[in-house]
Amino acid sequence: MQARTFAVMIAFAVVPQALAAQATAGATPAAPSTSPVADALRAMEQRYARILVDAAEAMPADKYNYRPTPAQMSFAMIQVHLANEGNDLLCSKVGGVAAPQRTPVDTTMSKDTLVARLRETFQFCESAFAPLDDSKLNEPIQLFGPNPVSRAAAIMITVGDWADHYSQEANYLRLNGLLPPTAQRRNP
Repeated sequence: MQARTFAVMIAFAVVPQALAAQATAGATPAAPSTSPVADALRAMEQRYARILVDAAEAMPADKYNYRPTPAQMSFAMIQVHLANEGNDLLCSKVGGVAAPQRTPVDTTMSKDTLVARLRETFQFCESAFAPLDDSKLNEPIQLFGPNPVSRAAAIMITVGDWADHYSQEANYLRLNGLLPPTAQRRNP
């Protein structure tokens, strides 16, 4: 059941890219990529960097402690998770580079501080993924716990993590009467 749920979550994360590709069907086709998985990861990083930062900016500072139920993370906790153990850890493991040594952030910090740190972590992800290609997708890496996973699995976990947290943030925004970034009209 977990594998099926994970597969559906990844499919929902990839669908916007597929639709964008269809929209450019009339354009001259580009040469096939030699690293389609790494290229897709870089595209997804750009998308999630934009919408997660936009969501973090959209939530008013006085609502950063909002959580729909006591069992759920607050909006600030999501930012802290992405900043402290999310992006730097996942992107360093996937990219095969050392994670930056940063002073951890916590939920007592200002919205501006948390948004700035989120931006920094996505900038790190972008640089960590820049040299990535598909030649080492089967390479085992230590991500969580004692059992290694393939780099390909770590890529899917990373994108799934972004999708999961954006979904949370989009719902929190809606519960506070705000339209999430992906529901807003974009200027052409």
